[in-house]
Amino acid sequence: MNKRILSVFVFSAALLSIQAQDRKGGISDAMLNQIKQSYEGTSADKALRNAIGNNDIRKLALNQENLTGMDAHFSVKVNSKGITDQKSSGRCWLFTGLNVMRAKAIGKYGFQSFEFSEIYPFFWDQLEKANLFLQGIIDTRDKALNDKTVEWLFQHPLSDGGTFTGVADIVGKYGLVPKEAMPETNSSDNTSRMANLISLKLKEYGLQLRDLASNGAKPAALDKEKTAMLGTIYRMLVLNLGVPPTEFDYVRKDARGNPAETERHTPMSFLKKYGDENLLTNYVMVMNDPSREYYKCYEIDYDRHRYDGKNWTYVNLPVEDIKEMAIASLKDSTMMYFSCDVGKFLNSERGLLDVKNYDYESLMGTTFNMDKKQRIQTFSSGSSHAMTLMAVDLNKDGKPVKWMVENSWGPASGYQGHLIMTDEWFDEYMFRLVLETKYVPAKVMDIFKQKPIRLPAWDPMFAEEY
Repeated sequence: MNKRILSVFVFSAALLSIQAQDRKGGISDAMLNQIKQSYEGTSADKALRNAIGNNDIRKLALNQENLTGMDAHFSVKVNSKGITDQKSSGRCWLFTGLNVMRAKAIGKYGFQSFEFSEIYPFFWDQLEKANLFLQGIIDTRDKALNDKTVEWLFQHPLSDGGTFTGVADIVGKYGLVPKEAMPETNSSDNTSRMANLISLKLKEYGLQLRDLASNGAKPAALDKEKTAMLGTIYRMLVLNLGVPPTEFDYVRKDARGNPAETERHTPMSFLKKYGDENLLTNYVMVMNDPSREYYKCYEIDYDRHRYDGKNWTYVNLPVEDIKEMAIASLKDSTMMYFSCDVGKFLNSERGLLDVKNYDYESLMGTTFNMDKKQRIQTFSSGSSHAMTLMAVDLNKDGKPVKWMVENSWGPASGYQGHLIMTDEWFDEYMFRLVLETKYVPAKVMDIFKQKPIRLPAWDPMFAEEY
């Protein structure tokens, strides 16, 4: 390139740059000067800069006026024994679903302690999700690689997150075993590396299936190839999680913890005796999403953990309706699967969820005024974690003041392994609740008979819970 052409090129590039800077909507020098005036550099501003620059914002925003003694009394409470720990995994949905059944078994048989194996259904969950992905790739083989559904599949080939849908899908098909029949491994306690490797393999397999289909492979040939691929995934799961038991001995213990009887079980017979065989029919999920119409039924594509499972349906209700059902369940000594945006205003040291925990407005000198609907619409809030709703404190008028959940972050976390939430926090950050149908009014059950409004798999309100 000669010097003249180079000069013209440089001049043109500079001209384009100047034109781009002069377009309306950019930050001009005058605008920047005006913006800079918002920081006056007063002694108070400097003190805040020094404090924020060297400290955790949450500690600085901690509302001292809200640190008075925390009331841990609950007028309605379902007792439990032993806090579970999901460790470094996203299996809150699974721990929560199993804890609901665990509480019933403890109450029924008077166990001193009892826990289902979480790794056992997790093993089958991962295999079923792998099949869900591969079959989804086969089903969308005629669509372009940049099709929204195809993109979503490749972005979500596998995860350890989920919802109660997965508990019903997996436990209903594969049953349950006690903790001692299939204990945790390092890979189940720390799922990320195993998940990354299996996800990488699934994406590779997904491309291979699309290539086979584009070269004219028939459905039978694709299915055969998929089965071989799942064999590799199964082996990877066994190496990480162990071989799921098909039969086992279970030593049932009495209320004092002494051996009472040795029982021979299969996973399905253990489910029948100690769990709930009717997870698919005895439970419904309700949600509070003010960004959508209430008293309507919704279905989310791919909201299942098995390809041959059923997309779960949700009825959207005002939060007060949900509270009434939750209170009825707790009064009948029945815990519930509960999901929320747990990270918002959580004081983890106290185990308290309260919108008054942190005063970010005073610290930052501005307000944060979005309501729940607006936070959902702007992707600022959504369901992120599942726990077991176990208690409510009612005032003299029968209205809830606060709630308590059993968490799965270990006994040292929060308030003795639990989290306490104010009723105001419940209003703002509770999203989903799974109830037994007997606690759901007939008018709500009738809504489940509606043809559900189908939403895409990537709808932000239905992200998996971890």
